[in-house]
Amino acid sequence: MTDGTIPRWRERVRRLVHGRRLRRPIGLALGGGATLGAAHVGALRALEEAGVPVDVVSGTSIGAVAAALYAFAVPIDDIEAVALDMNWLSISSFAPSRLGLLANRRLGDVLRAEIGEPDFADARIPLTMIATDVSHGRRVVLDAGPVIPAVMGSTCVPGIFQPVEHDGALLIDGGLVENVPTSVLRPMGARTVIAIDLNAAREFQEPDDVIDVILNATDIAINNATHLQTRRGVDLHVAPRLSSHSRFRSGRGAQLVRDGYEATRRALRGWRPVRRPAGRDGPSGRQ
Repeated sequence: MTDGTIPRWRERVRRLVHGRRLRRPIGLALGGGATLGAAHVGALRALEEAGVPVDVVSGTSIGAVAAALYAFAVPIDDIEAVALDMNWLSISSFAPSRLGLLANRRLGDVLRAEIGEPDFADARIPLTMIATDVSHGRRVVLDAGPVIPAVMGSTCVPGIFQPVEHDGALLIDGGLVENVPTSVLRPMGARTVIAIDLNAAREFQEPDDVIDVILNATDIAINNATHLQTRRGVDLHVAPRLSSHSRFRSGRGAQLVRDGYEATRRALRGWRPVRRPAGRDGPSGRQ
């Protein structure tokens, strides 16, 4: 050996000990919440600024949109631009049928403009989504095949959008079965789980009409199920206070981004996983 070999070997070991190979891989779950989803942009920005690496990512409903963009290395500024431009008209078209009034094909167009037509295997960060099989009442884990139809299925609000036919199933919004998809992260390799829950801090108000009654009832059921699902196995639970925002009316996206950012920064105080240099390569090492 030359004199410089041992110091170089020691430096390599030091990098391995303190780097990504020997730390606890981190999984990030992005929950549903309709137009509240812009808060995910702020959460992602806060995580990146804090140097928190994301090794695997999952999403439900609007969280599936954010997860897909992030997993395919779309810059945070570009994800924010997509979120601020997004509204019900930009992602839907009038297509009345016996199963729904609208179709969310335009959402697919928005995603294609950013990431093309990829498969899950192409993601820079391993990616999983949750949808609901409306024909059999079961939870569907989407982690293989084309990404865009999976996102469309996970975000398909029942009764409004037509169910999305995908891989032999009729899919609707995954929030009905797992609104904050933490359960899939540890099987994907995560040892530390971060959950961004857009509904946990919601304060309900007295309904004004039958629509409000239906929406409140649905949200109460989803929130109670989510509380039980995230009570164990979550290492960092981020719950932005978004009660002042409507889940179904857009127009305050910039404030939602700020709210998600501030909530995540607060949650991160005093909580630091082992860091590695910023980047979006998952534990599989895909480039």
